[in-house]
Amino acid sequence: MNDPIKIAVDAMGGENSPNKVIKGIEIHNSKNSNIFYNIFGNEKIIEPIIKKTNLNYKNYKIFHTENLIKDEDSPLSAAKKGKNTSMWQSIESLKKFESDAIVSAGNTGALFVIAKLNLSMIEKIDKPALSALWPNKNGMNVVLDLGANIECNEKNLVDFSLMGAALHKSLFENEDAKVALLNIGSEEMKGNNIIKNTYQLLTDKKNSLFEFKGYIEGNNIMDGNVNVIVTDGFTGNVALKTAEGTANFITSELKQALNSSLIGKISSFINLKNLKKFKKKLDPRLYNGAILLGLDKPVIKSHGSTDEIGFANSLEVCEKIINGKLIDKIKKNII
Repeated sequence: MNDPIKIAVDAMGGENSPNKVIKGIEIHNSKNSNIFYNIFGNEKIIEPIIKKTNLNYKNYKIFHTENLIKDEDSPLSAAKKGKNTSMWQSIESLKKFESDAIVSAGNTGALFVIAKLNLSMIEKIDKPALSALWPNKNGMNVVLDLGANIECNEKNLVDFSLMGAALHKSLFENEDAKVALLNIGSEEMKGNNIIKNTYQLLTDKKNSLFEFKGYIEGNNIMDGNVNVIVTDGFTGNVALKTAEGTANFITSELKQALNSSLIGKISSFINLKNLKKFKKKLDPRLYNGAILLGLDKPVIKSHGSTDEIGFANSLEVCEKIINGKLIDKIKKNII
């Protein structure tokens, strides 16, 4: 058996932690035996929870921390809390080569700042990008940047294209990465100068890691014709929040419609299998695990409000990008 993958886990970040974190570890561990979890947090709280699970003590180690970073803390105040926080120490374990990746459901801004303080950027990458999975008709999109950088230049967007393609290839090794720039139209003359210049750069400089497919509009994101969608952090974050809100609205309205009358209830019973499939497609827990790309170690952000199923999926993302040698792919292909 190969050496186990070591995942550093910030157990104190996000809603209902460390309960959901430990239960998420249990779910993930039940399907993956060759994983070791370095768990950072308050041992007095974590130990009683672990005792109620089926986790084997050989698969984890608890590193006691007294302090934690709260959701309401600013990135600066979070960094000033010092090294005795679960988030800081879990990231520091990457720096010390004691872990292969880190996952946290805690304060997003604090995670970015502390990660950048402790870890180095990949050479020739100027800015990190927050990337996440987004369902489409044929499978999954990788979308970036989702909020790490409000303003981006042409080189940043070219770098994001490469990093997004490397991520997609690490997660879905049998699929070809197809990159598109998010724009207000599909014609070459549409968009601002940065978008148009990036289009030209990606057209002129071919990369073996991906195929450049030009522009894509927001209403075509889920068509499945491309699988890596690149934009700046402002546009990407707005698009993500809009999609999440729309998915929640559709699910809520459909549920209300199917339960508002006897006919609706009968219809939902008859179509139970299809409805479950539809619900699963829109379940954000199954796509949980955003990746901060550009750093020389994998940093994964789990949604703060997700449950144990969502957290388990973020651990699976960690496992896949380590096995898929994400960082090596980026370093090999960076221009």
